[in-house]
Amino acid sequence: MQEDLQDLEKSIYPRYQEAATNIPVQRADVNKRSQKLTTALDKQGEALHTEIDTIIQGMKSEIDAMDAQHRAAIDQQEDAINRTITEITQAILDLKRLLERLQDKLDTSDVCLVSAYTSRTEEFRNLPAQFQVTLPTFIPQEINREQIHKQIGSLSELAIRFLLDEPRILTDIQTECTDLRSVSCLSDSELWTCGYGDNILRLYNLQGELLRSVQTKSGNKPWDIAVTRSGGLVYTDWKDRSINLVNGTQIQTLIKLLGWIPQNLCSTSSGDLLVIMTSDDETQTKVVRYSGSTEKQSIQWDDQGKLLYSSGYGYKYLSENRNSDICGADNDNGAVVVVSSAGKLRFRYTGPPSTPRESFHPDCITTDSRGNILTSDFFNHRIHIIDQDGLFLRYIHNCGLQSPGGLCVDSRDNLFVAEWGTCKVKKLQYYK
Repeated sequence: MQEDLQDLEKSIYPRYQEAATNIPVQRADVNKRSQKLTTALDKQGEALHTEIDTIIQGMKSEIDAMDAQHRAAIDQQEDAINRTITEITQAILDLKRLLERLQDKLDTSDVCLVSAYTSRTEEFRNLPAQFQVTLPTFIPQEINREQIHKQIGSLSELAIRFLLDEPRILTDIQTECTDLRSVSCLSDSELWTCGYGDNILRLYNLQGELLRSVQTKSGNKPWDIAVTRSGGLVYTDWKDRSINLVNGTQIQTLIKLLGWIPQNLCSTSSGDLLVIMTSDDETQTKVVRYSGSTEKQSIQWDDQGKLLYSSGYGYKYLSENRNSDICGADNDNGAVVVVSSAGKLRFRYTGPPSTPRESFHPDCITTDSRGNILTSDFFNHRIHIIDQDGLFLRYIHNCGLQSPGGLCVDSRDNLFVAEWGTCKVKKLQYYK
């Protein structure tokens, strides 16, 4: 009974209390997410309305221009007709006067007038040049709702998956690595590993069989590894300041840095590389995006001009989320730092409210297909799961993890955890 009382008071009740505290936050998050979606839809609707209004106004302007051109042609014809009418009227008056004088006795001047007379009836017989007009028409297209829907965009379905209260270890792989730190999925059945204790990159299957081993190009110990979209393996060599690609039996140096030391890296959905690096004097840290060997983006400062990441050579792992956010685990700062793809700070996660901040030291980080962020809490032997907006969801902590470090997720949202001390990779199921 005393044991039950202690277990209820010290372990079970605090967990339920924390879960109950989190419910109002989750409810508020539902409204926040809904408002965010509604705002995005309104913005897209306004953009489409603006585009339609611009097109319609442009067509109206075309109609106005065609009307002006048509009226100018009518005015030109009217001027020609009125001018000819004036000439005809004058000719009629002249003829009448001449005929009246002819009825009287002719004098010398009249004879001259008769002799000088020239008929203009043939000239006046044809009306001024007439024009033909092909009037513009408007043929409305049938409104295609499906096409309009495509133009607006798509709204994904609500999918509710429950996190397991007790995640299950599906596979336990003993590696030959020393001080195992990093793991990266080549496929759902094969994974690359590396440790800080040697200079060998090792590929294992789920049965624990060593499929391949590769020594680093320089012979130095690698700092981190990542599998690219095309299935290649990249690793950072901090001693010679290089980022290298293992492709088949060849190792190619992609990037050689000057004044900066590459640490951790990840491959993005677009095929870019994100590399976190520290300056030689350990005063600055930044994340750099590379396309091949070309630098595309540098992320270092927040809107207040402060460094986003702690300086020094502490562990700082990276992962790209499904919404293109760049998620970093900053061990020295005790925070998960999440920025947008443009490099704008979105939030910092320093642990759930009930956890003292000084006890949280995130190590590695990864994301799953739901956009959830998973970060290993090395010294507390657990993994935090938070959503893409920084809301704490739960721990993975009751399945025998020991000093969890490197993390990666396969296509089925199974979690692979690299344990530093045991040098094992454990495959966990954490969704129902």
